[in-house]
Amino acid sequence: MIEVLFYSASVIALLATILALTRSNAAHALIYLIVSLLAIAVLFFLMGAPFAAALEILIYAGAIMVLFVFVIMMLNLGEVGEAQERGWLSVKSWILPGIMAALLFIELLIALSISSEQTIALTSGVAVPPKEVAMSLFGPYVLAVEIASMLLLAGLVGAYHLGRRFIVRREGVHEGGDS
Repeated sequence: MIEVLFYSASVIALLATILALTRSNAAHALIYLIVSLLAIAVLFFLMGAPFAAALEILIYAGAIMVLFVFVIMMLNLGEVGEAQERGWLSVKSWILPGIMAALLFIELLIALSISSEQTIALTSGVAVPPKEVAMSLFGPYVLAVEIASMLLLAGLVGAYHLGRRFIVRREGVHEGGDS
């Protein structure tokens, strides 16, 4: 039973990732990326790492995706963007991500009803307690964690400046001041 859940979550993760990479619309790609990250969280849970699954949901599917949504909103394209956003509210653009998310939710409910010994047995290992994960992240890997956070901050600042130049060019406003 665990294997079926594992492989179905894997298929959803792969399909959502492919759809995220092939969408030309940034918001649609972001929705599929969120589904992909949720599928990976289910995979972590099924492999006996509930703490990693929680981190996946909180950090990646939560915080970083909110950052991406913020950047997309910050780069608002005016009336054209508003018309496009109204089109995103149509039911057909939400059917496939909704089905994928519902399947992942059902898988998670089934996995929660199965004992943790069976999920750990899938990996033929032992569960890693959260304290060990924290000691690793903030011990020998603290530099990698800090570099990743600086990289995300640099990406946000770069997106802001690129978006600002685009808006300034489109509206004909000079960057040097109010003219």
